[in-house]
Amino acid sequence: MQRFFVSFLLLFFCSGFSQIKKNKKVQHKANFDLLKLNDSVAALFPVKVNGKFGFQNQKGKVVIKPVYSNVGFFAEDCNLLNSPNEKIRKFGTKSYASVRAEDVDYRIDMYGKRVYEFKKDDLGKCPNEYKKQLFHGYVKNGFYGLIEDSTFTNPEDYRHYRIYPQYEYLHVLEGDDLKNPMIIASLGNRFGIIDVNNKIIIPFEYSDIKRNYSWKLGRLFEVTKDGTNYFYIDDKNKRY
Repeated sequence: MQRFFVSFLLLFFCSGFSQIKKNKKVQHKANFDLLKLNDSVAALFPVKVNGKFGFQNQKGKVVIKPVYSNVGFFAEDCNLLNSPNEKIRKFGTKSYASVRAEDVDYRIDMYGKRVYEFKKDDLGKCPNEYKKQLFHGYVKNGFYGLIEDSTFTNPEDYRHYRIYPQYEYLHVLEGDDLKNPMIIASLGNRFGIIDVNNKIIIPFEYSDIKRNYSWKLGRLFEVTKDGTNYFYIDDKNKRY
């Protein structure tokens, strides 16, 4: 009986040790999937596969299965950050992303686990933190240029323009740096990115660049060359 008890303890210990090693291996693999090649862009970002959304890492590996009808970047949710329920506020941090499955909204962590289901009573009020853009597009003679609101007064004086109208289209993207925003521009029916000094950041080689929050939230531009298949690039024109 004593020999059987000792054998049982050894079997239990080995089984537990094996499970710990297995869990550490899974955890290590998950952590490896979150390693960044470029620290300035998001570790994970949305990817669409067969009509469903998931997340891929910077190496292009899908690490959160595409099972959602809609997803956002891993970013703050101000309604949850200001929730009347203090226990819920942590899910509003940028460690989580909002996703939708079968008309239900969730927050997931970077391992793909659904950690919170949105409830109306949990939502707080977002503070009014609107920051007005310093630069705007301006159309003259059918072409787009760039003006700085604080200095522009005379549209007939070329010196009042930050960029004199010369583009087919121009749109200032939202970002954290109001003094140096990224600007979508179109030239020769192709899209690229310029800055306020008319320096080309992304060459004019795309058929479209989305006007969304991918730059603000992930430091990425969502682009396409064929008008159908979109992908992400960084400000060095590196594809992810």
